[in-house]
Amino acid sequence: MGKKKNNMANRGVASALATANLPLINLTNLTKDTEPAATPVARSDSEGKSSSGSLKRPGPHDDDADDDDGWQTIERGRPVKKHKKIPTPNSARYPALHFSEKSRLQSKVNLSAFRDLILYLFADGPAPQWISVSQRPEFRKVVAIMVPGLEEAMFEPGVDYSKYQTPTLDQAIKQIGDGSSPDHYYPRPLSKEALPTSLQPFADMFPHLWPVKAPGDDKYGRLHSPLTTMLTAPLNKNKDKSKDKAGPDSHRDIRTRITEFLATPEELMDNGFPVHPALLPEGERRDSFKNPEGWAHTRVSKLEDGDVPESEIQQGSITAGREVLAIDCEMCLTGPGELALTRVSLVSWDGETVLDELVKPEKPITDYVTQYSGITKEMLDPVTTTLSDIQAKLLDLLHPRTILLGHSLDSDLKALQLAHPFIVDTSMLFPHARGPPLKNSLKYLAQRHLSREVQKGGGTINGHDSVEDAKTCLDLVKKKCEKGKAWATGDSQGENLFRRLARSGTAYRATAGPEATGGLPVGKTSAAVEWGDVSRSACNAATVAISCKTDAEVEAGVIRAVKGDPDGLEVPGGGVDFVWARLRELEFVQGWANRHKPNTPPVATVAEETPEVQDVNGDAEKEAVSPLQECLSTLAQRLQRIHAALPPCTLLMVLSGTGDPREMSRLQAMHSQFKKEYNTPGTKWDQLSVKWTTDEEDALRKAVKVARAGVGFLSVK
Repeated sequence: MGKKKNNMANRGVASALATANLPLINLTNLTKDTEPAATPVARSDSEGKSSSGSLKRPGPHDDDADDDDGWQTIERGRPVKKHKKIPTPNSARYPALHFSEKSRLQSKVNLSAFRDLILYLFADGPAPQWISVSQRPEFRKVVAIMVPGLEEAMFEPGVDYSKYQTPTLDQAIKQIGDGSSPDHYYPRPLSKEALPTSLQPFADMFPHLWPVKAPGDDKYGRLHSPLTTMLTAPLNKNKDKSKDKAGPDSHRDIRTRITEFLATPEELMDNGFPVHPALLPEGERRDSFKNPEGWAHTRVSKLEDGDVPESEIQQGSITAGREVLAIDCEMCLTGPGELALTRVSLVSWDGETVLDELVKPEKPITDYVTQYSGITKEMLDPVTTTLSDIQAKLLDLLHPRTILLGHSLDSDLKALQLAHPFIVDTSMLFPHARGPPLKNSLKYLAQRHLSREVQKGGGTINGHDSVEDAKTCLDLVKKKCEKGKAWATGDSQGENLFRRLARSGTAYRATAGPEATGGLPVGKTSAAVEWGDVSRSACNAATVAISCKTDAEVEAGVIRAVKGDPDGLEVPGGGVDFVWARLRELEFVQGWANRHKPNTPPVATVAEETPEVQDVNGDAEKEAVSPLQECLSTLAQRLQRIHAALPPCTLLMVLSGTGDPREMSRLQAMHSQFKKEYNTPGTKWDQLSVKWTTDEEDALRKAVKVARAGVGFLSVK
């Protein structure tokens, strides 16, 4: 009875302390039978902390306070819980991914699902339906690595890489299956004993091999960019749109200045526009900028040079005191895939033609592409105007307050070999319904929004009219300015993945403390470790961009991004939250890479890493292994070293992106050649060098299915 009363008394004292907002002291040992404790003697502040022999109990905020000393801090009548520590692998709190045979998986997982998994873990993405995620708040980092060239057939038992060859279309279709059986789309468990020696490290890192479907269109024989799919986040459809549509006024036309539609420096980079020095940050990089040979840039020192004081802008003007010029160019071929400028047209805001000239390329024209360009040999024979002449005229016409307007202007400016920082592009203002990298054609936009038929000569001897196209762009932008930003945009346009993570990244209590209970919007840091110049791609939006020339540099860059720089000057201390990287040497060995693109290394990149073995006489010699086996072995070792460097609670994601695209590319080139010849007036069927029939059409559909059959791997370190 006495003990019961004593416990009740203890609870009463605790309640009183809590009400008074005072720290709760340990009352466990204070019973009526205990003797009063001696008053502890504490050293003064000048003497530092109390000695180990002192009777003072550590306070709740003391650095040397133990977790189990019985102290608990009370704020506003509520106990303040401490930050949770990183869970151990055997803890129930450790994050994990689980796949069940009873899941609702009914087809191959789309590549976009892996991107959405990243958004679910770190931002505002929906929960995945194809895999179960446990302890989402405990995920510390995500590392996603794309490895083009990986195929499911490489992981078959007993595969001989020295005799490994690309299967025929029918064999490949049989391997990937038609999707009617779960065996075709369920993840395949990885067993180290069943894997080829070169790829056995995969079984140490990943529990399953996932069949993955790359983005594309089987019906029309197209494969979409896996890189763009992974790095473009869809807009959140559940997002509250009240700010954009707040009542009946939201449907009224809102006159908007054209300056509101200027492409940002980031958008220009993402869409491949030529770099103007005014877009670069102030400093050494801008000061040392040099144009590539044959190129020019307009006379704009800095972006602020285009600003117009409000006092100079006429009230209600949608041009905002700027001069607006619409431009369109026509091109011909001077070699395989080599376009050259043959006509340039410039139209003012009032619709007057400012410039319309034919241009003679320096190289001989191999194909006038008359059915599209409208240019013929007879038109260009008397022309003496060169590209440099046109550049000189444009440099006089384009000043800092000039806005250049057009459709897919990046192509026109590349043909002109000219850079200008103030761009309004109708292909960006009116996004495609399925998002990037797809773009609406100017013909479609004119039909849809202007009820106008343009480019009626396309595919015939008349071709396109660059003046007509420039005026069409001008009218589209005028209508956009009259209607407002929300007109004709829909909700289909995506957002750069790195920007989404920085804008709506979410932290949880496990990583950000009690104030993040339930999810706290914070910016997630990111790093892009890529081949070539990262600043010229979508990766330039990452917090840290690391450009590489070899897979060895990519490996070192990933580990650096995960761990961080000691001084934290470039890569934050402790590393970034999300890392994107691409290992490409297997792609080159497989022959999948586009050799016409820059920064493409020779195939023999990995040959220097062939292991040496000792023969019976003790002489070192190269082991007789195929380049493919050697490359796969090197790849597995790289991934193993990256995996070993990852901190606990990190998701590692490895994706091939696509399947083998070579046969698809060959057939697409064949189809393009057929259309070009077939649409040439006067050409007979017997005269065609390439014939396209239903057989070729069926073969292209099969090749696209093969190209869309990728693989993926997931693991939590």
